[in-house]
Amino acid sequence: MDFSDMFVTFWTFSLCLAFIVWIPVEGRPEVIGSTQPIIASPGDDVILPCHLSPEFDVQELTVEWSRPDLKPDPSDRLSRVAYVHLYRGGREVPDMKNPVYISRTELFVDQLEHGNISLKIMNVTLADQGRFRCLVPKLKSRVKFAIVELVVEPNSDKTVTTEMPLHSRNLQTPDPMDETDVKGVRANWIAVISSVVVSCILLIAIVCAYLLKQRCQNPNHPKYDEVHASSTPLPA
Repeated sequence: MDFSDMFVTFWTFSLCLAFIVWIPVEGRPEVIGSTQPIIASPGDDVILPCHLSPEFDVQELTVEWSRPDLKPDPSDRLSRVAYVHLYRGGREVPDMKNPVYISRTELFVDQLEHGNISLKIMNVTLADQGRFRCLVPKLKSRVKFAIVELVVEPNSDKTVTTEMPLHSRNLQTPDPMDETDVKGVRANWIAVISSVVVSCILLIAIVCAYLLKQRCQNPNHPKYDEVHASSTPLPA
């Protein structure tokens, strides 16, 4: 096999490796939240966007919304319940819910089959401000949760964000395609770059081996005489 044949074989192997690495990463569902804080006023109904990308049916899975920064009141046993909303076994589980959010939260159940796990909170109060976590604990993925920040401010309709007034779109179910799958794209590029780096290392090794072989076969190379002298039979 000459160098051109080795080169073609190498790049064919590299492309196959990149394709094999890309497919599993591309098809794995990940939980994606909003990249911008959601802004609302007291008394508003607000939607915290969260979805799976690519689309994945979570109707038979558990979906948990919680407040990771919310510290429980030691004197109140019920305040230790961390769930803002808990969906399990195809229905909401109100017994595991923080009393503050009873009758104030809901999922878009008809959208769960499409991977939309956004949470609607009714009658927002100043106490709702903070970080919310949406989690699918049994999801077979490296990214099982996302954090969505809620900012509650008086006159928030006058607040301008770097993207657009988020307050105006909080009153409708978010389209999962609105959010950029930043984590998924980053993971895809890491996988592809890794395969390219491995391919480059293999290419360098092949080139070095080829050049070494050519150098040893060069009649002008000192090693050539040594090799051929050792292989020449001694006279009887």
